[in-house]
Amino acid sequence: MSIVSLMTDFGLKDGNVGVMKGVIWGICPEAQIADLSHLIAPQNIREAALILLRSAPYFPDGTVHMVVVDPGVGTARRPMAARLGAQYYVGPDNGTITMLLERVEQEGWKTEFVHLDKPECWLPDVNHVFHGRDIFAPVAAHLARGVPLCELGAPITDPLRLDLPKPERTPDGWLGEVIHIDHFGNLASNIRIEHLGESLDNKAHISVKLRDAEMRGLVNTFGERPAGELVALLGSTGNLIVSLVNGSAAARLNAKVGDPFEAILP
Repeated sequence: MSIVSLMTDFGLKDGNVGVMKGVIWGICPEAQIADLSHLIAPQNIREAALILLRSAPYFPDGTVHMVVVDPGVGTARRPMAARLGAQYYVGPDNGTITMLLERVEQEGWKTEFVHLDKPECWLPDVNHVFHGRDIFAPVAAHLARGVPLCELGAPITDPLRLDLPKPERTPDGWLGEVIHIDHFGNLASNIRIEHLGESLDNKAHISVKLRDAEMRGLVNTFGERPAGELVALLGSTGNLIVSLVNGSAAARLNAKVGDPFEAILP
């Protein structure tokens, strides 16, 4: 079974996603293609990195994750493919793999990176502004059909990494920031379950401050409080989040990515 996941900031209006699928199937007809997201905010590499981290661990070994959020397309930025543990990445070398690579390194899994510099592995005519179709889709298809990574480009050891914000320990708890706003308007922070540690044994005495709101106590799920109430809880990926029951916390608080997010521990 050959699985290729796709993530882009293309949207669905213009046919670009479908064209890339056509290229993949032309080279690897048996490929199964999963759409992670095509609604990444335009040019938002950091958002793509976060969604890749949250998604990749749930795919089987051998999956090829093709990510085309590529504001540097056609410039000197390198096209890249990588082995990250038992899975693969294809896309621009612009930091998209940063969060997933950190997890892979923490687990001690094998990594390998190549600069996609072999035009014979691409489509014959490469457009300067659509490497997703002309370079990344063919390479992803070759990987899916079993072509070894080393045959797709020259080895490199210095993939670009994003400088990501880390939460800071304070006398009262942790100070982080909003790193993602999802479809429902939930506000996810970079404060995680491992930061809260044993304090989670006393959830009722953990407080969260965001913008002009303070949520006292963590809930386990949204339905524990009435509609219209702001709540704090651990999201499905282990990040501390603020939500509005049956509404948008982002709209209620006029919050944005980068806003300070504070957890006060008992």
